[in-house]
Amino acid sequence: MGSAFCKFKRRYPFSLVCLKYHKRIIVPITSNRKVLSIDASFGIGEALVSGLVNPDIYKVRDGKIYDKKISTKKLAIYVVPEGGTREGAIDEAKQNSQDLAQLEGGKEVTNSLLAFLEKYGMRCPGEIDITKPRWSEKPTALIPMILNNIKNLEPNASKMIFEQGRLEAEEREREFLKRLEQLPGGKRKAKKTKKMLSVLRNVIGFREYPKYSFIKRFQIYKNALLKEASLLVEKGILLDKKDIYYLTFEEFRDVVCTNKLDYSIIVKRKAEYEVYEKLTPPRVMTSDGEIISGQYNAGNFPQGALVGVAVSSGVIEGRARVVLKLEDAVLEEGDILVTAFTDPSWTPLFVAIRGLITEVGGLMTHGAVITREYGIPGVVGVENATKLIKDRQMIRVNGTEGYVEIL
Repeated sequence: MGSAFCKFKRRYPFSLVCLKYHKRIIVPITSNRKVLSIDASFGIGEALVSGLVNPDIYKVRDGKIYDKKISTKKLAIYVVPEGGTREGAIDEAKQNSQDLAQLEGGKEVTNSLLAFLEKYGMRCPGEIDITKPRWSEKPTALIPMILNNIKNLEPNASKMIFEQGRLEAEEREREFLKRLEQLPGGKRKAKKTKKMLSVLRNVIGFREYPKYSFIKRFQIYKNALLKEASLLVEKGILLDKKDIYYLTFEEFRDVVCTNKLDYSIIVKRKAEYEVYEKLTPPRVMTSDGEIISGQYNAGNFPQGALVGVAVSSGVIEGRARVVLKLEDAVLEEGDILVTAFTDPSWTPLFVAIRGLITEVGGLMTHGAVITREYGIPGVVGVENATKLIKDRQMIRVNGTEGYVEIL
């Protein structure tokens, strides 16, 4: 009969996930979409990955725990606010406690995180790349954002921030319409503009639906591909199911149908990928392969200023936090985020920051749009920003003119 993959008839389950502070465990993928496997331990997931601790193991179906195994958890690894991690011993009285069930607020946290992963678990940094681990596969990537929000924000702060933004927007609208009315034919223009603003505010949120929908489909595709890859691992054809990332879809399909694979292809492409990963692509390249270089016109900018593209007006001074990976972000309210680029998975960080600097981007890239929505200064396209700006340096961001000063 051959693999069902060749006939495209098989039903595929969603990936299994784990919960708060916990690493994913490798378990057989079942055909039940509602079964979750959870391994739980104190601290972050490195303790599980490195084998320092045996986790509690839970089986969840339809939102309820139907099976569990409680282990003795003697150690944990914690995130250090200044950067890095540390090991810590667990109090003997807590070593056999149920991390999810017995901790104060554990049930509420579990339910909230499950609901979040159900809705947004298919998202992650670089989510257009199907090989990137999704939040449902690596929930520990959410921990820095959760801790940052707990540290920097009061309960229900999102509602207060939203309400503050709404009031500011309404005040700006009144000022703008008032000035517009002073122009010839101003009353007619103001009436038309007010209607356009109302339409924009009510429908602009729909722009997220297309991206959300196709990223959700990406997760279904990925689950299907990895399920077939797991079968190939069981047959001894693949060493690791993630090795399929180095095959084209057509090549992978041939392997599934024939149960044959020339592993030298994967070995060669892994080596090539390691080389390509270290390359720095040119900022501008035409479709013919021509590389276009140039430099910014610094104009009357302060001497030594780092020049970029102004994308969100305003001037702000603060502490720079250089973040290369989303999961490494440790931010405090008022910090200025300095990174290579952002995508939708970075959006939760914007609640705490007061400015943004990226190495690539333009007026309509993700970071630029979000800085304008949050009303914080932003400068993008600052070459080598993550190298020239040191973590925790005091800087000034001029999002109106488009430059950054190191103070």
